[in-house]
Amino acid sequence: MKFITIFIVLSGIFCVIFAADDRGENIPDTFVDVTEVVPYVLLEIRYATPHNFAGTPIDGYDAPKCYLTIEAAEALRNVQIELMSLGLSLKIYDGYRPQRAVDHFVRWAKALDDTLMKTEFYPDVEKRRLFRDGYIASQSGHSRGSTVDLTIVAMPPAAQPEYSPGDSLCDCRAEKSQRFPDNGLDMGTNWDCFDPLSHTANPEIGGQQRANRLLLKSLMEKYGFRNYSKEWWHFTLKDEPFPDTYFDFVVR
Repeated sequence: MKFITIFIVLSGIFCVIFAADDRGENIPDTFVDVTEVVPYVLLEIRYATPHNFAGTPIDGYDAPKCYLTIEAAEALRNVQIELMSLGLSLKIYDGYRPQRAVDHFVRWAKALDDTLMKTEFYPDVEKRRLFRDGYIASQSGHSRGSTVDLTIVAMPPAAQPEYSPGDSLCDCRAEKSQRFPDNGLDMGTNWDCFDPLSHTANPEIGGQQRANRLLLKSLMEKYGFRNYSKEWWHFTLKDEPFPDTYFDFVVR
């Protein structure tokens, strides 16, 4: 593995490390396939499919799999065990994300004429504002390997249709019955909805939707994760082992 170190001056000097495998073949031994650690966890890895805000499979996702650092996966196992005692399960949308995938997001965000998936994923945000509003950035905590996007599903999981390019798009903020079907608990929006309604504590989200968000947040925090306040689905292990390292191995 080749390590490239970049020094950035900002009120002092700190170091950011990019860990890049030239061929994208080697998965570090500090990472694990989540399904080998977390019992009965469900996966819906959207970036390996065209059902995401870009409308195409994302660079670096050669398989619909989820890798996390060993520490994050073991903490997630504790969350899953408690949920299983309630007849529930975690469903993961994304875990480790290669830096090349983030680069793909940046290229897509700069292509202002590509608004194929706007109706579903960013219905009320102009694409030119995605950087300014913080929806897209040149780096992601996911690339450090201890961040995960997920929800809760009642077991046994209900069947849900698979998206095909050209299918009708559904506003991610609509009532659950009018959104694209997702067998997760109703969280008030679908995953990756670029809208203030996705903010975890948005006061417009109430009732059972709010209770569902709080259940997810409280259990994840109980076992060592912290929530990103603008995305109810996004959690990072507080004691992540690689806080300054952005990996780029391919998900395969």
